[in-house]
Amino acid sequence: MHLLIYRHILAYLCALGSFLHGFDQCTVPDSEFQREGDYLIGGLFNIHQANSCSETEFFHSPSSPHSAPFILSSYRRFQLMRFSVEEISNSTKLLPNVSLGYEIFDHCTDTVSFPGPLNLISVNGLIRPLEEPHRNLSKVIAVVGTYTSPQAQAVAPLFMMDLIPMVSYGAASSIFSRKQNYPSFMRTVHPNKDVIEVIFSILTEFNWKWVAFLYVDDSYGIDGLQLFLKKIKDTDICLAYNKALDHYSDYKAIFKQINAQNVNVIIVFAPEWTVEELMNSVKQINVTNKVWIAGDAWSLSQKIKDQIQGIKNVGTVLGVAEPNMTIPGFSEFIYSFKAQTHCENAKQQKFCNQICNCGSLTAEEIIDADPSFSFPVYSAVYSIAHALHNILQCGADRCKDNITVYPYMVLTELRKSNFTLLNQTIQFDQNGDPMFGSYAIVFWDQDGSVHEVGFYNFHGSFDFSINRSKIRWQTGQVPTSVCSKECEVGYKKTQDGNYKCCFNCTICPSGTYINTTEDPYSCINCNNTQWSEEGSTSCSLRVVEYTPFTDIWALGIMVGAFILVFISLALSVLFALNYNTPVVKSAGGPMCFLILGCLSLSSLSVFFYFGEPTVAFCILRYLPFLLFFTVCLACFVVRSFQIVCIFKIAAQIPKLHSWWMKYHGQWLFITVAFVTQAIFLLINYIYAPPSSKMDIYWNPKKIILGCDIDFKAALISLVLPLLFCFLCFVFSYMGKDLPKNYNEAKAITFCLLLLILTWIIFATGSILYQGKYIQPLQSLAVLSSLYSFLLWYFFPKCYIIIFQPHKNTHRYFQNLIQSYTKTISQ
Repeated sequence: MHLLIYRHILAYLCALGSFLHGFDQCTVPDSEFQREGDYLIGGLFNIHQANSCSETEFFHSPSSPHSAPFILSSYRRFQLMRFSVEEISNSTKLLPNVSLGYEIFDHCTDTVSFPGPLNLISVNGLIRPLEEPHRNLSKVIAVVGTYTSPQAQAVAPLFMMDLIPMVSYGAASSIFSRKQNYPSFMRTVHPNKDVIEVIFSILTEFNWKWVAFLYVDDSYGIDGLQLFLKKIKDTDICLAYNKALDHYSDYKAIFKQINAQNVNVIIVFAPEWTVEELMNSVKQINVTNKVWIAGDAWSLSQKIKDQIQGIKNVGTVLGVAEPNMTIPGFSEFIYSFKAQTHCENAKQQKFCNQICNCGSLTAEEIIDADPSFSFPVYSAVYSIAHALHNILQCGADRCKDNITVYPYMVLTELRKSNFTLLNQTIQFDQNGDPMFGSYAIVFWDQDGSVHEVGFYNFHGSFDFSINRSKIRWQTGQVPTSVCSKECEVGYKKTQDGNYKCCFNCTICPSGTYINTTEDPYSCINCNNTQWSEEGSTSCSLRVVEYTPFTDIWALGIMVGAFILVFISLALSVLFALNYNTPVVKSAGGPMCFLILGCLSLSSLSVFFYFGEPTVAFCILRYLPFLLFFTVCLACFVVRSFQIVCIFKIAAQIPKLHSWWMKYHGQWLFITVAFVTQAIFLLINYIYAPPSSKMDIYWNPKKIILGCDIDFKAALISLVLPLLFCFLCFVFSYMGKDLPKNYNEAKAITFCLLLLILTWIIFATGSILYQGKYIQPLQSLAVLSSLYSFLLWYFFPKCYIIIFQPHKNTHRYFQNLIQSYTKTISQ
């Protein structure tokens, strides 16, 4: 499809081509621009740079002088192509018995120089655009050139139509890698993406994050800008300023903006003639102390080096360039050429509708000119020669002379190139880009010398290195170029404005940390098992705490539980020995043993408050206490009710008293209370069983292990204990005026008050403190609840039995009852 379009375009150009045929005589016979040979290679070199041509200039007479800058470095490359062709032709190794010639045009501008490319694709002065590519035998088998990307874009369609190989030594735009648009385009220079890769590595090496990018306003510069923006995306490098450069650029405004944004590093991606204009403005504006990063198009330009030497404190220049590679025999060729009489006696030759006095150039000037792109020119010519070698099936002595060579055949062999040239293996990838070569990082010293201070290898083993000690910074140290200074350790960046390089620093709060290598803009929360101080870069593991069995508080409370069991056992023995005495009977008789046993069983809960909490421990620290302590409360309810019943209810409601005595109501009530509480606990543990938990909120540096209880579900197991406490208060109040030895109301009431006070103290403490000692505090509350009944209910009875035996007689109790009866009757 593209080839068809090219043909139609070219059909319209044919008439123009015939009209312009007279203009293709930009050279004189036997000039430097032509060499006869069996096979011709075309060459396009911009020896002069005409920045723009008007319509009148296009049709100007060849003999009319009109000035355009002479590009010495391009003239050197032009001579290098001549040398390469002549070296191959004079050698019997590559193309024996075959002479290689050339026809070169000074492609100074697309309009004035347009007849040159038309001449190259013509056959006997004619162009047949409608012929099939394989039948169209052009004047040349391949073309070397052009130097710039805009020039290549202008003329490439003419060569692409007939698949004439166009091997460029300088056109680096990415667009030429698209084979659907440029099927026969190949190049020996690295594409822009490789140059941008090296520039990016330099910025990274010196930690320059705030840069300006100045580029020539054409396809080459725009492509470089787009590649640079793509490269720095998702990195910490910001493009603070970018500007296209042309002949109308306001450099004063450009550098005013650069200085206003405090940019110290400037990347200049432009050809040497554009940079010359830039540096002239730098000298006039007095721009100082900048770091200039040069692309490969001007990094070795002698003329620009001379310009910069005249600028005081211009800054430091680092550049991306091809490694310095000597082409054997080239210097001798130039000396030999200048010794001939081509330009002696000031003989004038015509270049690009201009008159150039080449006799003014010395051999040394040509040799010492900017050597950039020398090897790409050399390797381009040799690649074409090797392709021709393969087509002609050359042997050691001769090549076959009965093979018709078409350009597309040369293209096929070029794509398969694989040979060694000056220790470089010449190969091309599927896009026609080189798979050989490397870049040097160069430094311009203040004395005008250029030093290689680093390298960047693309193929084989990737390698990049810069020797910082070889760089002499004008400021004495590595310059900085940042929008905002780096945050201190432990601070995150908060973007300020549109640029991610401009930010404020905010310290990360406690419980978070920052990992600047992963995300310098966010504080990361520590997980539940970790903690951190304010401004941390990592989290530390929390200390896991619980009360072990070996803790002094645990040991003391467990000893207290053992003492309670021992006292309960001792009281049981004492009451058993005095079972038939009035004191034991008034205390409850056989019910005393049940109370003492339940108090002992309740104390089992105390032991499960220590050690690492497990589900079993969490269940057992509540189950014995809630079950057996409820039975104790039920006994005290029964005991309070019995005393009131004997002295008050029996006379008023005799049937209730008789029923209570007949069916042993006290034991029936206690049994029902036990079974009901057991059912309540079973329901609670089935639907919301206690579980172990980690308290991560009390202390940020610690994890407190404990038990998690669903308090709503646990309310069902607290119904009976709370109800029994209430009934005890009611019955105790009803029996407040009973005989002293039968009046248990005061003792039970006091025990209940101690019980309530104990749990109020615990509730207050648990609100104020949630550390690891909250569990010993709760176990102490349980033990205090048990001791409150053990001491204040049973000890007074023991005191009478042991120390006041005269009060433990039936007569003494009878006298108390008679006194109470008299009091009631009065």
